[in-house]
Amino acid sequence: QVQLVESGGGLVQAGGSLRLSCAASGRTFSRYAMGWFRQAPGKEREFVAAISTSGGSTVYADSVKGRFTISRDNAKNTVYLQMNSLKPEDTAVYYCQASIGYYSRRSGDYNYWGQGTQVTVSS
Repeated sequence: QVQLVESGGGLVQAGGSLRLSCAASGRTFSRYAMGWFRQAPGKEREFVAAISTSGGSTVYADSVKGRFTISRDNAKNTVYLQMNSLKPEDTAVYYCQASIGYYSRRSGDYNYWGQGTQVTVSS
């Protein structure tokens, strides 16, 4: 079992930056591929970024490519999402999710997720 706790959300102006963190419990964090997803009001949860167990492979949604960077520190059981050049359309609740094995762009393929952290970008 893995418990995930996101932090780092908040209110920022367009063009600004935020760094989200997701702290995982347990001693097997390095066995999980990790993903970030987001959900805006009235919309389905959508893929943002994912990273392999070692951190050597990453993938991004086209809407955030070049602006967001996912990374992980297995010694600290933490995955990060650095968000730069934020836009109002990035406003959503951001969720950290863990998958045993390879990462996926589909939220349903993940085994665990956190409670989410709100990101609001004002214009």
